[in-house]
Amino acid sequence: MAQALPKPGLRPFLPEDVPVLAAIFTASIEELTGDDYSEAQQQAWMAAAEDEEFGKGLASDLTLIATLEGSPVGFASLRGKDHIRMLYVHPAVAGQGLATMLVDALEKLAGGRGADKLTVDASDNAQGFFGKRGYVAMQRNSITVNDEWLANTTMQKTLGSGPATGALQ
Repeated sequence: MAQALPKPGLRPFLPEDVPVLAAIFTASIEELTGDDYSEAQQQAWMAAAEDEEFGKGLASDLTLIATLEGSPVGFASLRGKDHIRMLYVHPAVAGQGLATMLVDALEKLAGGRGADKLTVDASDNAQGFFGKRGYVAMQRNSITVNDEWLANTTMQKTLGSGPATGALQ
């Protein structure tokens, strides 16, 4: 008989979470983005975890932690009332619904804060995930991270109206 998977939980960010979240961030980039970004781009992106701004950003945003059996396995942060700044899940648990759980919670919180739209600057490997949730690509971006150019796409979802059907005019 198959063993049931542990039920995931959600909790708020605590300052002592920074080291484990930095490890999740790094592992996620290293193992899940290789098809979309070069090794140099991945290294530049992962270096952000070593910057003290990493922890400060998590603390200043509304950051939620996904847990399995009490251990952090993913996180997401909402900046202001309407921008998903970060969404990372450890590769060992990718595809198990944790990112969905995190974004569901952020969408509810954003709506509760009065947001009518939610935006995210989605990495190339995250675009499909957000697209399935009703986010629509608005613009392509090129950003410099530690002297490397990385591309992402600003995507937007209108909250409370179900999946979006096309780009906003």
